[in-house]
Amino acid sequence: MQLLHINSSILGQNSASRELSAAIVARWRAATPGLHVTYRDLDAAPLPHLRSGSLVAADPAEAAAAAQALQEFLDADVVVIGAPMYNFGIASTLKAWIDRLAVAGKTFRYTDQGAQGLVGGKRVIVASARGGFHQGAPSDFQEPYLRFLFGFFGIDDIEFVRAEGLAISPGQRAAALEAAHADIRGPLAEAA
Repeated sequence: MQLLHINSSILGQNSASRELSAAIVARWRAATPGLHVTYRDLDAAPLPHLRSGSLVAADPAEAAAAAQALQEFLDADVVVIGAPMYNFGIASTLKAWIDRLAVAGKTFRYTDQGAQGLVGGKRVIVASARGGFHQGAPSDFQEPYLRFLFGFFGIDDIEFVRAEGLAISPGQRAAALEAAHADIRGPLAEAA
């Protein structure tokens, strides 16, 4: 079984989404003998954002990095994403990674019936960290976007482990992280 672990936080050791995504991956490692984990840190090694030359592969190094990112995703059975909320959405580095996955003929195609996802059967678990309280609120452009995007690719097994209100107070941060870790230990994010 292949697991792809993605982190996008810029906070390093202070990152709640990194802490939570690492806990999810550790749970999968413990429960799944022979699990192969591929790790990509989008802060330490960001993929270039799309630009005019990207689609024609004008830069061979950029094209190779994009092809590798896509292949890692295609090969994965499970994708664990550390996704902090920045300005009500996802990190731009996570968006740049997603842009390298959204390839017609690889992860989706258009038909006369509409769009069709091509990579169903994968499981996506998102470790979401938020400074405020946004779940279900109009200010949450993170979770609906990620649910739609992976659904567009044909993935319907998408779970979120959330830690909200992290910037409210130290006590709220501790309580939110404790609750998120309890979700990881419970049925949410359970290894197959």
